[in-house]
Amino acid sequence: MNTTRPLGFWLKLVDSLIDEHFAATLDEHGVTRRQWQVLNMLEQRPATERELIDALAPYFASADEPPSVTEHLVELVESGWIAHEGEYYSITDRGHNSLQTLSELVEQIRERCGADLSAEEYATTVASLERMALNLGWEPGNSSTSTP
Repeated sequence: MNTTRPLGFWLKLVDSLIDEHFAATLDEHGVTRRQWQVLNMLEQRPATERELIDALAPYFASADEPPSVTEHLVELVESGWIAHEGEYYSITDRGHNSLQTLSELVEQIRERCGADLSAEEYATTVASLERMALNLGWEPGNSSTSTP
């Protein structure tokens, strides 16, 4: 009997565990993973709601996420982490400072995920997954499948 589990099993399991770690860590600081992603995007440059929606679209397939980025934007504006002027959203000083703290926590999760893997093993894993995505039709320039 073959007890080796298929790729899909490991992908879903690892994704689920990453989500659990992110949720637990970020929730302690009053922010969701999607809000953290919005902050990261706005750290690069101000963006419109449409730009944020397009960039984050792949993440809203999850049942535990609000149906759009709008709810997240409202909460971040109310918390003072981002500002909304005209059609653009931008990160505030408070949001920038919070993002720095959150980014350190996220880096710890990433390090834990890659622990006991050499840099070469990690790079090979990422490159293999990217190749598989390309084989299945992923287009890196397609905004509906790009990541922040």
